[in-house]
Amino acid sequence: MAVLPLLLCLLPLAPASSPSQPAAPSPCPRRCRCQTQSLPLSVLCPGAGLLFVPPSLDRRAAELRLADNFIAAVRRRDLANMTGLLHLSLSRNTIRHVAAGAFADLRALRALHLDGNRLTSLGEGQLRGLVNLRHLILSNNQLAALAAGALDDCAETLEDLDLSYNNLEQLPWEALGRLGNVNTLGLDHNLLASVPAGAFSRLHKLARLDMTSNRLTTIPPDPLFSRLPLLARPRGSPASALVLAFGGNPLHCNCELVWLRRLAREDDLEACASPPALGGRYFWAVGEEEFVCEPPVVTHRSPPLAVPAGRPAALRCRAVGDPEPRVRWVSPQGRLVGNSSRARAFPNGTLELLVTEPGDGGIFTCIAANAAGEATAAVELTVGPPPPPQLANSTSCDPPRDGDPDALTPPSAASASASASAKAADTAPPTDRGVQVTEHGATAALVQWPDQRPIPGIRMYQIQYNSSADDILVYRMIPADSRSFLLSDLASGRTYDLCVLAVYEDGATGLTATRPVGCSRFSTEPALRPCGAPHAPFLGGTMIIALGGVIVASVLVFIFVLLMRYKVHGGQPPGKAKAPAPVSSVCSQTNGALGPTPAPPAPEPAVPRAHTVVQLDCEPWRPSHEPTGP
Repeated sequence: MAVLPLLLCLLPLAPASSPSQPAAPSPCPRRCRCQTQSLPLSVLCPGAGLLFVPPSLDRRAAELRLADNFIAAVRRRDLANMTGLLHLSLSRNTIRHVAAGAFADLRALRALHLDGNRLTSLGEGQLRGLVNLRHLILSNNQLAALAAGALDDCAETLEDLDLSYNNLEQLPWEALGRLGNVNTLGLDHNLLASVPAGAFSRLHKLARLDMTSNRLTTIPPDPLFSRLPLLARPRGSPASALVLAFGGNPLHCNCELVWLRRLAREDDLEACASPPALGGRYFWAVGEEEFVCEPPVVTHRSPPLAVPAGRPAALRCRAVGDPEPRVRWVSPQGRLVGNSSRARAFPNGTLELLVTEPGDGGIFTCIAANAAGEATAAVELTVGPPPPPQLANSTSCDPPRDGDPDALTPPSAASASASASAKAADTAPPTDRGVQVTEHGATAALVQWPDQRPIPGIRMYQIQYNSSADDILVYRMIPADSRSFLLSDLASGRTYDLCVLAVYEDGATGLTATRPVGCSRFSTEPALRPCGAPHAPFLGGTMIIALGGVIVASVLVFIFVLLMRYKVHGGQPPGKAKAPAPVSSVCSQTNGALGPTPAPPAPEPAVPRAHTVVQLDCEPWRPSHEPTGP
């Protein structure tokens, strides 16, 4: 009987001591469906109208679907301790913010769907902890920036990356190049304008690359493309083939895309947007011989410059060609000039020296290069003392010119000599093959060039020119039978660089091509300044000086008069009579008193203040040697 009470005491402890009893499951969030009867556990809340991630989630779940809700943010605590989660879907919500470390505990996660949200950027800490992630879907967001380290934790495991339908203008190409296991890369429907050469060279497992509907004008050759056959569609393609899609881009079909045209591909919808002769034609229907480039031609460069030491200097070089040439500068010492603390090189071909030094003087070389070749030009820079100052109020004028001031005149002997000296010093414009500016005035110039009959099929001539003070290149299209043209829209007192090109039809390819006829440099006459009266500032200054002189002279005269009066009336010692001046009569003006007499004057009756009595006392003239007295 003693054993029965002992058993009754041990009975409540038996369930707690059983190690095989599972923990009690968390309650299923409202409006969600939970699968907790068997493993793996899943929580399904699609279209449940949720405004945030439910706090009462079962942390043992392996699948969590929260798509088609109104969740606006993912906080750090929302997914904490869900170490067994394998699949997470947050598609088509209104997520604008993902906290740094929000997925830090999801180390087992394989797939993350964040498409159809409102993310504008992705930082380095927002995907931290996803060390086993294989599928990352970020399409249909508003992404404009992707941090370089955003994919560091999943770079070795990621197999599928979808960044399509975003606002990406740039990408961390170096970070994308480290995705060695990626099979599918979706970059379509973004704002990408360029792709660096070799960006995909290390993606050896890449099977599909989608770059459709971007702003790409060219696609650089890549070693990956040359190793694998390229196909337009995956249907029927071998396992080792790379499916490349790049339709919907404004492709510039020139020699830079010949490599792609030579690859074996099926017909697709890619089309050429330029040049005009190929615009709108299907990419794969254009013959390989039509993908041509034009070598660069330097159309403008700065004239010889002279600046004082310590002042800035801007060297300009413009070139045209197909593709657009890249301009670089070489210093007089033979070194390539780039951006530094004293110099800035701009993409438009301008080199700005912020602070010049005496050692900067010499010949700078401008090199314009593209895929078809290169062209060079020299710009001379002299660093020295500043020129002597010029008078701002000079009244000199130019000598009168007979006839119309805009009339064309032949170049003077001095200008011809200067032009010859410039050519000898290799500072003249590009080669002169007969293009001459025979006459020029203040706003007009007559351009002439020889007959170009050796060039067959000339359609027209093109004149390109601009001044040293204007970077905008002006074009003029001239009929094929012309040998001269009158430019009438020039500015006075400027130096112009002018080139004539022949536009003709290439008989071998049937394409429109251009060939330089020649270039020339000339200067328009300065505008006449009429002779006339001095400038208003000069007159105003002169009048102020004259008026000031008159005022000063008046003050001096007034002071002098006061001094003389002091000496005459108050300068004698007291008690000593002063001899009267030799005048015919002496008059003194007093207010009710008599004139100077030896005897004191008799007192007079008081006069009211309202009346003032003025008495003039005159004495007859006496010689100076007679004594004074009564």
